[in-house]
This record gives sequence, C-alpha cells and structure tokens, in this order.
Amino acid sequence: MTRRRTSVLASLLAALLSVFLLGGAGEASATDYRYWSFWERGGQDGASWTFATQGPSTARPADGTVQGLRFAVTANAGGAAKPRGATGFDGICAGTPERADRKRVALVIDFGTAADAPSGETPPKARTACARVPEDATTAEALAAVAGPLRYDASALLCAIDGYPETGCGEPVAEGAKGGSSPEFDDESAEEASGEAGSADSSTGPSAGLFVGLGAVAVLAAAAVWRSRRRRS
Repeated sequence: MTRRRTSVLASLLAALLSVFLLGGAGEASATDYRYWSFWERGGQDGASWTFATQGPSTARPADGTVQGLRFAVTANAGGAAKPRGATGFDGICAGTPERADRKRVALVIDFGTAADAPSGETPPKARTACARVPEDATTAEALAAVAGPLRYDASALLCAIDGYPETGCGEPVAEGAKGGSSPEFDDESAEEASGEAGSADSSTGPSAGLFVGLGAVAVLAAAAVWRSRRRRS
C-alpha cells in the first residue's frame, strides 16, 4: 500500500511539474505581432492610458475625449506599448473652437519606433490632432478627418494611418523584433518611459507563476517523502 501511494504521489508530482514547465515555455514562445493598438485616456488625472474595449470603427467618443493609437510590435494587449506624449485635451484642441452641432476629439497618433517599423519603412514623426466631427461620429471617422488615408483589412482591423505602414496588417514578427526608444515626443516623463521598458523586459524571462509552481511541487515532494518514512517507522 505504501509503495502504491508513493507511486501515485510521484505521478501527480510529475504531472504538476510538466504543467508548470509547459506553461513557462508557452509564455516564453509567445508570438509577437506588428499592429496599431487603440487607447483611451482617462483616470482621475486624465493622463492614464487604457487599452480600448472597442475598435476605432465602432467606438463613438464624447466631446472632450482623448484617444491614442500606437504602432508597435507586441504579443498581447497587456504588454502593448502605449502612445507617448503627455499633452491633454486642452492642449491638443486649444485652437479648435466649440460648435453646437459638432464634437471635438483629441487624437494622439504615435507611429512607433524605427525598430518596430516594417523592413524598408521609416515611421513618421508622432503627432497630435483635434478632429471636429458630427456628434455621432466614430473614432475612425475622426481619425480619417485629420490623418487619412486609412487602410483596413477584410475584418475591419486598422492596418495603416496616413498611409503608414505601406503594407502588412497585424502580421506575426520574428522573435527578437522588439521596438526600442525614440527621441520623438520629448515631453514624455522619464518615469513613464522606464516603466514601459520594465514591462517589456519582464515579459522575456520566466514568469513568477512558474517559480511559485515549482515551489509548490517541491513542498508536495517533501510531504510525500515524510509520509512514506513515517509509515515505514
């Protein structure tokens, strides 16, 4: 009976170990994609970027909204690079007066870094724009008013803004093709820049969950050995 229980525990430990190791390997081999990500600025200070829950073609921002788009290479929304620049709505739309039949949407358009650019292309300088559009306009319509032409794929994924990039749309990128820093948008704080760099670096190493899992396996193994010795005595 003791040998049977020990064998069962050993099998369980081996299964748990394989799950944690496979999980860690899956994270390390995550595929990166090159695409335009879509963001909304909010928070109490109005300066925090949040990944948008809708696409530009369906989102209908209210008057006074600040929205951003960033072209970059990334594996998922959680690790996506945010638009750079700290200018708010008042700064972007200062020269665009209000109109009763229109709304104003402030846009931050970040074309990304040279490291994230497709082969043979150079990203335009990042810029901001204030779109004055009808009250029911979508973000895509606001964007087209100030930064056209836009290019979409068959599934309505935004592929290009102002003709950039010339080709491609959400394609997978070879491992290691991560974007670097850019001298554009110098008003970005050093704290924000270092925070984004830290997020990117952490995604390349083993996850904390892997170490926790391995620790749990070690504890279970020790418990199994202790129980076996106790029964023998």
